[in-house]
Amino acid sequence: MKFGIIKERKNPPDKRVVFSPKKLQELKKQFPQAEIKVESSDIRVFSDEAYRNAGIEVVEDISDCDVILGVKEVPVEALIPNKKYFFFSHTIKKQPYNRKLLKAMLEKNIEMYDHETIIEENGARLIGFGRYAGLVGAYNGFRALGLRDELFNLPKVETLEDLDAVKRELDKIKLPNIKILLSGTGKVAYGAKEILDYLEIKEVSDALYLTSEFTEPVYCMIDVMEYNKRKDGKVGDKFEFYKDPTGYESNFMPYAKVTDYFIAGHFYGNGAPFLFSREDAKSKDFKIKTIADISCDVDGPVASTIRASTIANPIYGYDPETETEVDFKDEKAITVMAVDNLPCELPKDASEGFGEMFLKHVVPAFFNNDKNGILARAKMTKNGKLTERFLYLQDYVDGK
Repeated sequence: MKFGIIKERKNPPDKRVVFSPKKLQELKKQFPQAEIKVESSDIRVFSDEAYRNAGIEVVEDISDCDVILGVKEVPVEALIPNKKYFFFSHTIKKQPYNRKLLKAMLEKNIEMYDHETIIEENGARLIGFGRYAGLVGAYNGFRALGLRDELFNLPKVETLEDLDAVKRELDKIKLPNIKILLSGTGKVAYGAKEILDYLEIKEVSDALYLTSEFTEPVYCMIDVMEYNKRKDGKVGDKFEFYKDPTGYESNFMPYAKVTDYFIAGHFYGNGAPFLFSREDAKSKDFKIKTIADISCDVDGPVASTIRASTIANPIYGYDPETETEVDFKDEKAITVMAVDNLPCELPKDASEGFGEMFLKHVVPAFFNNDKNGILARAKMTKNGKLTERFLYLQDYVDGK
């Protein structure tokens, strides 16, 4: 089996890679029969020289490889026919802007495995950059808060070498007695929680959070059954909610009344209630002044996220009264950080963490006859057609 690591070609440039030089050394040690080639790149966080020094072959052409590994979407013109590809295709939710990409992969007889489709039998995702989105998102939210209230001036994560450098910057700040709300219980939320815990912010229960005042900064982590409730007043059930959320409505406003800084680290499913609406944000009881929307669903469950922001300009203001964008320091504004590609700011750590997951969960499947069904579940296309699991995408491919 011959693996090829592609040069990332999507704009804006992405410095991340599936495997660091060190992880490729581990791969070769565990699976000596695997051949590996790395396509030369001047963008990647690890240099060509770093791979060569690790004993990995760096080439200009990887078209003789069987399995092609990347991070972001591969431009249609760069796709090599009749290969197995792994990357984030952003097609499984029928994203309109990538329909041509999925169509091209079918036409070029490509076997596609989206990193998002690499799951356990119970549906839990095995691969992703969620932890790093959470880490960077929470830090960026504190940076926004510090700039708005002129409390401290944290540097951008992209100017720092790695996670250790991020933590050294956090060591320099002192927080006021604020209440911080964190939504979600997945990898993103737990990445954000790492930052809160590193700052030694006290975690409190939702009951205490909603009813008490504190003399120190505190945070509360809430799941779907805290910020949603059944419309009929009966006790809610998480699994019932995941199956069909139509019988539920938001229960977020009690939290919004007592929160200063909200970190949105939840997963939002289709049909679920919005956390708060534009009307909710107009309420005189709505207290939240800073939001780090890591989930970043534009015009979605977090009403103040009216657009995604960028690494270059990560912060904007949202005026609830006019429902428009304003300066983030405006006294009427909710300060919003809604960067949608946060892990790109920490490419070294994110790449090393991603490679660890990929080596643990995916690579063995190529050498053990896919005994756990990892590849079978993840395979989106085969022989120019959608696999059974992904037949729901046929109307999307057909442009209907």
